[in-house]
Amino acid sequence: MKGKKIVVLSVILGLMLTVLAGCGGSAKDDNKLVIGIDDKFAPMGFRDEKNEIVGFDIDYAKAAGEKMGMEVTFQPIDWKAKESELNSGRIDLIWNGYTITEERKGKVLFTKPYLKNSQVVVTLADSDIKVLADLAGKEIGLQSLSSAADALDAAPVKDEVNSVSEFPDNVLALSDLKTKRLDAVVIDEVVARYYMSKEEGTFKLLEESLAPEEYGIGVKKGNEELLNRLQQALDELNADGTAAQISQQWFGEDKVLK
Repeated sequence: MKGKKIVVLSVILGLMLTVLAGCGGSAKDDNKLVIGIDDKFAPMGFRDEKNEIVGFDIDYAKAAGEKMGMEVTFQPIDWKAKESELNSGRIDLIWNGYTITEERKGKVLFTKPYLKNSQVVVTLADSDIKVLADLAGKEIGLQSLSSAADALDAAPVKDEVNSVSEFPDNVLALSDLKTKRLDAVVIDEVVARYYMSKEEGTFKLLEESLAPEEYGIGVKKGNEELLNRLQQALDELNADGTAAQISQQWFGEDKVLK
C-alpha cells in the first residue's frame, strides 16, 4: 500500500510540474510591449532603405515605452486582421495611424487622440480630376478595411464611381495609380503628403477632403490598467516636450494634440 501511495504521489507531482512548466513557457513577459503595425504606412511606421522599421509612431512608441519602463517591440501585421491580433493577445497595442471610429470603439479601448488627420483623394498631377464630383465613372483604389473605405462610403459620389479596388497597403494602391490602372486613391492625408514630398510632380491632392479624423492607440478591451499607464506616459511626453520634438523631426511642425 505504501508503495502505491508513493507511485501515485510521484505521478501527481510530475503532472503538477508539467502544468507549471507549461504555464511558465506561455506566460507573457509583463515588461515587454508588442505593438502591431502596418510596416508600409509612411511616415507613421514603415521600413527604410536599410529595411529598418522607422516613423513618427515608431519613435513615439519607443519614447512611451521608456516612460513606462517597458521594452517595446514592433510586429508587422495584416492590417485587415488588426483587431483579431489584439484580441488574441498576439499584440498588446495597435499603434500605426489607427483612426478612432465609433465602430472600432466597440472593439478596442482607445487612448485620447494624439494626431489629427483626414481622408483625401490623390490623383496623378496631370489628371483632369479636380473636385470630388469628377470621381464619377472613375476607378478608385484604397487600403482594405481602412478608414478610407468608410470615408468614401459616406461621400455622395460613392454611388457614381465605376469601381473601388481594395489593396493590402497604400503603397500598392499608389503604384497602380502611377501606372494608370487607377484614376484616384483615397488615402490618409499624412501618408499622401509624405509620398508627394518624395515624388515631387507625380501626385496632386484634391482640395476637398472626404472626412476629418483623429488617430489613437488601440488597447484590448478590459485592459484598462495598460490603457491608463500608456496614457500617463503620453501625457508626460507632451508635458516635457518630447512629443513635440518627435513631431518636428517627422512633420517639420508640432502636430501632436495636447
